Amino acid sequence: MLSRVLQDGQSLTVALDTALQTVESGKDRAFIQALCYGVCRQFHRLDFILGELLDKPLKDSGVKALALVGLYQLKYMRVKAHAAVSETVLATRKKPWAKSLINAVLRTYLREQERLEQKADSFRVAAVSHPAWLIKRIEQDWPQQAQQILLENNRQPPMVLRVNLSQTSRENYLRQLTAQGLIEQDAVASVEFCPSAIILDKPVPVDLLPGFAEGRVSVQDTAAQLAAELLAVEAGHRVLDVCAAPGGKTAHILEQQVQLKELVAVDIDESRMRRVSDNLQRLKLSAMLVVGDAAHPEDWWDGRLFDRILLDAPCSALGVIRRHPDIKLLRKPADIEPLQALQRNILQAVWPLLAPGGILLYATCSILKQENEQQIDAFLAGHADAFELPVDAAWGVAGSHGRQIITGESAMDGFYYARLGKS
Repeated sequence: MLSRVLQDGQSLTVALDTALQTVESGKDRAFIQALCYGVCRQFHRLDFILGELLDKPLKDSGVKALALVGLYQLKYMRVKAHAAVSETVLATRKKPWAKSLINAVLRTYLREQERLEQKADSFRVAAVSHPAWLIKRIEQDWPQQAQQILLENNRQPPMVLRVNLSQTSRENYLRQLTAQGLIEQDAVASVEFCPSAIILDKPVPVDLLPGFAEGRVSVQDTAAQLAAELLAVEAGHRVLDVCAAPGGKTAHILEQQVQLKELVAVDIDESRMRRVSDNLQRLKLSAMLVVGDAAHPEDWWDGRLFDRILLDAPCSALGVIRRHPDIKLLRKPADIEPLQALQRNILQAVWPLLAPGGILLYATCSILKQENEQQIDAFLAGHADAFELPVDAAWGVAGSHGRQIITGESAMDGFYYARLGKS
């Protein structure tokens, strides 16, 4: 799986979804997942240390991934050293030439661990386990918060629940979790500014969550849960959710306002749109689902204006690295400008669909100003009928436009929101 990420550029989520279908044991699946996510989180540090242990770079991506798995177990997991070494060496059986190499790498690391770790700490890329270009971009945009962002990116994120407040209250749901022995009182947190969110210290399998099948609760980060309130939807409104998959924000809007005239959810990816349909079905909610290109609404729009538009724009996703650590391996600096152009094109394309007096909420899960406040600045400069509506909140950092959540603030992912009104 790691070789597919490192060599083929496949996302870790896709690699895991495919491969784990053959693993029956839940305990084994959890261990494999922990290994893969962990190696991606610490890749740049592990790769540096591996380089120190080798005379020349490993060309075989599978053997390299195996060496990284072995090093990760020795450094970060509670696996006994002899077991980590022997099992990693055993895994080379299809490539006998690699057996002595892996054995030597891992045993040398155990002997020289202190020296190697100290040397890794002296090189910035290895010390914070991020690519150099990304460190530079984060430090440019957020000089005061950069070190904290880098640290948070390498931490395992919490599991966050979104309570369906149309069915129950957060307090009632917490009591259900406690009564069923799924949480301890000091193992959860909540935030005043998001009444639907419950932050769990330890994840709980979704099929054990009370009322999950009935739509009483969903899994969604607190930062993403802020969108529904910021959109300020009222009864009788017609709402457009652009780039809607996998449908978490779609569902939350419908939960918050049960008297909408209509909600239209659009996404270009048919397979991801099926996830929206599945989520809405579980929650017993309904919306008009459209598979279409948001940048070309003439292909799917019926000509009726919307009172509210949520544009959850395609972005670099640099605010959710802690949930998807393979982003550090797959995202390249050359990706940012094309994403910025796509965001601009979609924003300009859907703006005419908003009724005068309406609100468009622009959202990304990025922390780059290029995708966020600079994008909004350019849009406002080119649209005389657009004006910014303030985001007065107890969370985030106010930018030149909109508000940025720094990764880790109140245990949240890195998110950006800007509210635009139309005259």
